[in-house]
Amino acid sequence: MIRPTLLFLLSVQVLAAQPSRPTLIEPSLSPDAREIVFSSGGDLWTVAANGGDARLLVSHPATESRPLWSPDGSRLAFISTRSGNGDIYVLTLATGALQRITFDDGLDQLGAWSRDGQWLYFHTSSRDIAGMNDVYRVASSGGTPMVVAGDRYASEYWPAPSRDGRTIAITARGTTAGQWWRRGHSHLDESELWLVNVAGNQPVYTAVSHGGDGKEQWPMWSADDKSLFYVRDTAGVENLWTRGIASGAPRRLTDFRTGRVLWPSIALDGSAIVFERDFGIWRYDVGSGQARAVPITLRGAPAVADADRVTLTTGASALALSPDGRKVAFVARGDVWVTGAKDGGDAVRVSANVGPDAQPVWLPDSRRLVYSSKRGEQLHLVRADVVSLQETMLTSGGVDVAPSLSRDGRRIAYLRDGRALRVVDVDGTNDRQLATGNFGRPPFAGSARDMAWSPDNAWIAFLSTEERGFSNVYIVPAAGGQKRQASFLANSFAGSVLWSADGQFLLYDSSQRTERAQIVRIDLVPRTPRFREDQFRDLFATPPARDTGRAPVASDSTLRDSARTRPAPRRTTIVWDGLRQRASVLLTDFGLEDLSADGKTVLLTGESAGVPSIYTYSIDPLARERPTPRQLTTTPGGKSAVQYSTDGKEVWFTEAGRIMSVVAESRVARTVAFRAELEADASAERVAAFEEGWAYQRDAFYDPAMHGADWNAMRAQFA
Repeated sequence: MIRPTLLFLLSVQVLAAQPSRPTLIEPSLSPDAREIVFSSGGDLWTVAANGGDARLLVSHPATESRPLWSPDGSRLAFISTRSGNGDIYVLTLATGALQRITFDDGLDQLGAWSRDGQWLYFHTSSRDIAGMNDVYRVASSGGTPMVVAGDRYASEYWPAPSRDGRTIAITARGTTAGQWWRRGHSHLDESELWLVNVAGNQPVYTAVSHGGDGKEQWPMWSADDKSLFYVRDTAGVENLWTRGIASGAPRRLTDFRTGRVLWPSIALDGSAIVFERDFGIWRYDVGSGQARAVPITLRGAPAVADADRVTLTTGASALALSPDGRKVAFVARGDVWVTGAKDGGDAVRVSANVGPDAQPVWLPDSRRLVYSSKRGEQLHLVRADVVSLQETMLTSGGVDVAPSLSRDGRRIAYLRDGRALRVVDVDGTNDRQLATGNFGRPPFAGSARDMAWSPDNAWIAFLSTEERGFSNVYIVPAAGGQKRQASFLANSFAGSVLWSADGQFLLYDSSQRTERAQIVRIDLVPRTPRFREDQFRDLFATPPARDTGRAPVASDSTLRDSARTRPAPRRTTIVWDGLRQRASVLLTDFGLEDLSADGKTVLLTGESAGVPSIYTYSIDPLARERPTPRQLTTTPGGKSAVQYSTDGKEVWFTEAGRIMSVVAESRVARTVAFRAELEADASAERVAAFEEGWAYQRDAFYDPAMHGADWNAMRAQFA
């Protein structure tokens, strides 16, 4: 029998073992039309124009793309990310000399060579507003780029100069420059063809087409400069088209009914066009009007290894401090790790799953974790022993996320498929549904902070977006029963519901899209005013057993024994009559993170002078000073996974991928440095990323029928 924990690994291995063909993209014909250069796997390759064995030309750990032959065939221009977001480089083929031509912070998208080989034309969005593109040219030997088409309020891209260089054909308007990969179109990415005459002092624009019928892109000049070839997606399918410059209606050249025609490039003499289609290279013969696939076999070893030893010192998220305060669990590179809470150091990889793991939660014994893990095609809850590294599947049958541990450490509440609140015992038994709701689209359907157990473990409060799209708090008995609404605010968003240790009130944050967030308190019983005089009388009362509201540090075996001697928490009472009127706003402009064990202080996140910070805020009714947010941190990074230590003396969080803690009283912060080493299998990770993307669309796309697409067939095609 195959263990369930191995299902995802086996599925990845099966997919990786299946014969697959490489992706061949962005081809360009040599001037004599005898050779094709193209990109595959981020490297550049060449092959005979009729196909055959391709040889590796440029290999680098960075991504090399958009190769274009110079008109005399002696040089090759291409884009490389080795220097950042993407700059243009020129390779001299005879000597192997490589020269960087552009030095911009943004992507410089190569378009064409001038016919005399003196200039390179490209477009970039780094100097226009709203991400729009302008066309530039730069000397092929290097120099300062000069504007060719720089309309301030229109996007211009994919330039193609005429033979005399006096006229530049461009694609204009729309978002196609960044969304060329998008099948179909909307009014946002409809594009047009224009001519820009640059012979005079000012460029003169002439429209070749007026759009309104899809995307027209990648213009290419015919041999006599009297017509343009280009790609057009009329009727939803890309094909090669042509049209005269002076007059004449557009004419379709290819008759593809499926697939994609992308990144075309024309031969210097205009005799043939090569383009990308269905992850392969195709060639269109202009004279005969025939298009055919070019058979290509790669022969060479890329620079990037499929397996590599990786050392992580940042990238931590989903922090979880153990109940004993000695360990900290976190997620990095999609795996769950554990390191020491005091000094950090080498981290132990708890989950060796190729798929993503997330949302770790400690069990009371501080040696076991529960987390959501991708096994097979769905996310399930998994329990893992940190010492033995043994995993046990707790749930199955849906997309299971957001584990939330009961205060006695015996049960786990979680969300399934973004529509059901369920509870399962920590040993994986007694899995049952408690309530339905709208928790968002899986797999990102909330977190453990969207639920809160009552101190006596009898109730669960949770956030759900229901009537009129408002997000409010609901309460359901943990033993089963009808859910009831506890808050009634007209809002768009809500988060981080917390239940006080004495069981008498709830806290959550609520906000509208354009309004300030606010922290809301819901009194579950009518609030009785307390006075400082009561503190003196309390000195003479019999002290009750202290209930911290936190799970005890104990194993399953000791939980049963300690339950006989430890006083049970006070029963949580909810007075439903008048509950609607017992909501009050504590403060605004802050996000709610955690509540101290004594219920007197809350942790907040907010901004101070534009810097994300963590604050404490007293909600003690007997406090002598008027409550005001007290800032704990001053470092500039964003804060997440903010939480109290069990004793309430420290506040833990992640910042810029680092694990941090700050002493609540002194506000002294420290970094818990970790070192996580793993063997990263790039091939398996690519398969896992593909599977995750496919499954997310399946589970979260707004149309369950996928607009008529056979989603399983699409998976097979793209895999």
